[in-house]
Amino acid sequence: MRTGPGSARETSGTGLPPPAERGATVIPDRVVARIATQAARTAQSRRAAVPPERGGPTAPSATAAVRTGSVRLHLALDLPYPTDIPHVCERIRRDVAERVAQLTGLRVGEITLTVRRLVTAAEAGRGRVR
Repeated sequence: MRTGPGSARETSGTGLPPPAERGATVIPDRVVARIATQAARTAQSRRAAVPPERGGPTAPSATAAVRTGSVRLHLALDLPYPTDIPHVCERIRRDVAERVAQLTGLRVGEITLTVRRLVTAAEAGRGRVR
């Protein structure tokens, strides 16, 4: 079968089939989780004034479930005490959703955020002593 100009089977100047026929890019769950972890770390330091340093709060963790172009995320992180927990959590959720969507092209459907612990200023300044 021969295709004419303007047909759906027309190839680009590179000899490749049209983009819709080439397939899809699949981003594994663990890659999306790593992106979300980094985004959460950035948001945690910016929104909750938690410096990403040793001896303070532990690093955020994330899991991701990618299904049909969208992703569900679960984040776990530490927050400083005292803080406005609902406000800070909402801002972190928004920052992580925007960054994950920007880097992966996936729609972030749901983010569950768990606050592992509240870290006082005394705890954050106290490192490991030998």
